Amino acid sequence: MTTVGTMRSAAGRAPGAAALITTAMAADEVAVAPDTIRKWVQLGHIAPAGRRGRSHLFHLADVFAAERATRRAHELRT
Repeated sequence: MTTVGTMRSAAGRAPGAAALITTAMAADEVAVAPDTIRKWVQLGHIAPAGRRGRSHLFHLADVFAAERATRRAHELRT
C-alpha cells in the first residue's frame, strides 16, 4: 500500500487509507472462527498489516481476498 506524499489524517493514516481490524473482527466479517484467521496467517493466505500489542491487525480487503482464495481452493478439492 502506498501513501500519497506525506499528508496524514488526524488519525495518523494517509487520506483514504483503510482502517485495520482485529482478528476477532476479521473472523466475524467472513463468518469463521478467530482460529481460522490465525491458521490462514500460518499458511500464508493472509499477512497481518500491523499489530496492536500482541494482536495482529488486518486490512478488511485482505481478509475478504483470503476467504475467497481458501473457499475456491476448497471447492476445487471437492
